[in-house]
Amino acid sequence: RSSSLVLQGGQAEEVTWEDQQHICAFGRFNTRVHEVNAELKAKSKMAEDLDEASNELIITDEESVRYGVGETFVMVENDEAESMLESASAEVKKEIDELEAEKAELKSGMDELKGKLYKKFGHSINLEEE
Repeated sequence: RSSSLVLQGGQAEEVTWEDQQHICAFGRFNTRVHEVNAELKAKSKMAEDLDEASNELIITDEESVRYGVGETFVMVENDEAESMLESASAEVKKEIDELEAEKAELKSGMDELKGKLYKKFGHSINLEEE
């Protein structure tokens, strides 16, 4: 089933099922890009907080510190806390890298779909962010 879209020149261009699928895919990709951006912001903040905690640990005079595990704090030796922070920081950086890769893949897919849709519909379709 197809419908038509009136182009700026007054002529109608048929919107095929395939075109509709491309438009829907573009919308899904765009939504996911926004989700990934929000996740990246949160992960970047977490990485910043872990770095700050690591710096604070370096300058402390205490032999042991309270380390947050979930909603509880436990006393751990500085060396163990440092190791735990390094591990947590490495995990967050890995997650950030994975999200950046996903975002790049989504953007590539969006660019490909934009090319196909703009080629067919010209300026009659708007795929740009406001």
